[in-house]
Amino acid sequence: MKYTIDTHALIWYLEGNNRLSPAVAAILANPASELILPAIALAEALWITERGKTSIPSAQSLLTAVIADPRIAIVPLDEAVVAQTLNLTAINEMHDRQIVATAIVAQTQGNQVALLTCDQNITASGTIAILW
Repeated sequence: MKYTIDTHALIWYLEGNNRLSPAVAAILANPASELILPAIALAEALWITERGKTSIPSAQSLLTAVIADPRIAIVPLDEAVVAQTLNLTAINEMHDRQIVATAIVAQTQGNQVALLTCDQNITASGTIAILW
């Protein structure tokens, strides 16, 4: 199983925030977890951190932590992801569509994938397996 990380799941994990569910906290703490980080989720997390909306000291420290974690594969926003977003009209936010599309593309490549998110818009869409 591979786990796609939503923006808030990433931030809350790095902060040690108790808003993460116990199940998601355990997945993110597990050294054997295979983690997919959509580039757009990373960009959003950096933006939020840069604006001082987290307890993470700086955007650079967030980026350093992500790069240093060998479990995390940063997946670029590429043609396959963008094309997949066209099928996600039930999701209102462009960034959320790109996160879900990244998970779906990974799934079409033969991976079993779940998205780590509590985002109600994504959850309500029913487009991908959600863990929270």
